[in-house]
Amino acid sequence: MIDPNVKAQLTSYRQSIDNIDAALVHMLAERFRCTKEVGVLKAKYNLPPADPAREEYQIERLRQLAKAANLDPDFAEKFLNFVIKEVIRHHEQIAADHAEQNAAAR
Repeated sequence: MIDPNVKAQLTSYRQSIDNIDAALVHMLAERFRCTKEVGVLKAKYNLPPADPAREEYQIERLRQLAKAANLDPDFAEKFLNFVIKEVIRHHEQIAADHAEQNAAAR
């Protein structure tokens, strides 16, 4: 049988985790909304979907933030690399859609 105090602590931690997960989803949605707009601008002005200098800056910044928060910087980098790959994939799709629309308009 689980001690009622332990059960209450578990419930409290789990509620916090659920709230954090919800906040993460909303933050990621906002991030992808912004990066979608970046992709639209890149497509409109024929800029490349990837920006290696920007990505390098983001990774280094995230590693520093992770260290300051006592989070494994390697984990943080892996997570950001996943996000960056998704952003690039979306930017490539936006560029392809934009090119297709321009071709159809001609």
